[in-house]
Amino acid sequence: MGVESNLPSALSHFDPADLLDALSTGIVMLDAHLCAIYANVAAQDLLAFSLKQARGRPFADLLQDSNGLRSILRRALDSGEGITDRELTVRPLGAPRDTRILDVTITPLAGQITGKHLLMELADTTQRQRISRERDLLARLDGSRLMIRQLAHEIKNPLGGLRGAAQLLERELQSAALKEYTRVIIGEADRLTALVDSMAGPSRAPQKVLLNVHEICEHVYHLLRAEASAAILVERDYDPSLPEAMLDRHQTIQALLNVARNAMQAISEKGRIVLRTRALSNVSIGSTRHRLVASVQVEDDGRGVPVELRSSIFYPLVTGRANGSGLGLAVAQELVTRNGGFIEFESEPGHTTFTLLLPLGDSS
Repeated sequence: MGVESNLPSALSHFDPADLLDALSTGIVMLDAHLCAIYANVAAQDLLAFSLKQARGRPFADLLQDSNGLRSILRRALDSGEGITDRELTVRPLGAPRDTRILDVTITPLAGQITGKHLLMELADTTQRQRISRERDLLARLDGSRLMIRQLAHEIKNPLGGLRGAAQLLERELQSAALKEYTRVIIGEADRLTALVDSMAGPSRAPQKVLLNVHEICEHVYHLLRAEASAAILVERDYDPSLPEAMLDRHQTIQALLNVARNAMQAISEKGRIVLRTRALSNVSIGSTRHRLVASVQVEDDGRGVPVELRSSIFYPLVTGRANGSGLGLAVAQELVTRNGGFIEFESEPGHTTFTLLLPLGDSS
């Protein structure tokens, strides 16, 4: 009884703004001109602005490509009816490279003194959408991998017979000119066998040891510098606090090198590549949540991934280049997945970032 009687007096000491700041959901109040008059801490963090910056400005002006949100806000204000829009994609002006996917609920409020206002609730579903995309891609890759391995088995058998027959024929031939033809057959059979093996993916299980991620990055950096033309600038941006990770050294180097070479090919003649490392906390990879992961990024200012290829870029034989094999990114994703990680990307003309997420320490 004493506890209940003390509740009203205890709550009277709380500022309503403090209660709203304790919420994980973003809360924004807009006036009749759709200008921000209040935003709690979660909303400010989510959309990369401060209340001081936002107050008195049209809320949609704080975001890039915000015409969709602007029309929804205007409709809610004019109709006086609540509106909910799910999976709305926005890009904060304060963090133009970061895309947010939001569930937005807009509730009109009206008062005789204050006039019309809108209350916005913003729920960040970016992580949920990323996890869903990862799981879908991993499931598709599993099916694709099985089909390709079965196909590889069916192709390699006749290739082996073709190569053996060419070797036997070469022993019977006396003419050096005719033997040249059998050597071409043998050489092409070997080339196709190697291509099929690449499509099927690596057969060796990861040999994990404790590694410094930056040692892998430096190895790839020097290889890139040796291969890149003088007009391509290769830079490094490392997080020195990044801890060591249990990884297969050769597989991780090959994966990062494949991604970096893909970036170099996207640049063509002149441009910039950045190798960047960061530590991220509480990241889910597939169905496993990790307390800490290494984010190893390869950023380039090339033409970007074509829109029509973005949903299938990690599948074997998918390429946007006339002379590309379509195996580099597929093999990279396979190698990183074998080490418990995942590769994701964001791309637009002039700015593409592939991110290798590699687990650090224990999962939760």
